[in-house]
Amino acid sequence: MYKIAAIGDRTSVYGFAALGLDTFFVTDADEAKVLLRRLENESYAVIYITEQLAEQVRDELERISALPLPAVIPIPGVYGNTGMGRNAVNESVIKAVGSDIV
Repeated sequence: MYKIAAIGDRTSVYGFAALGLDTFFVTDADEAKVLLRRLENESYAVIYITEQLAEQVRDELERISALPLPAVIPIPGVYGNTGMGRNAVNESVIKAVGSDIV
């Protein structure tokens, strides 16, 4: 069975545990890269990551995006929204539809 994870600072991802997601508290880019590689090999289908942390590990996310699983989805953290998640959704729509409809 596939699992779902949330990665980021404690304040931003702690609540996801109540929904049954596995939560991982990470603030350092190097630690996040190691964790992403581990989760990639542990049957995680979806990984939510705070936008702030995703910005720091962009190269790792690009590598993972070429794989069928896991899907890594940037989410806003409690410290603000960078727009990265919205931009990622917009890019996916453009790839799927062929034009910007968002």
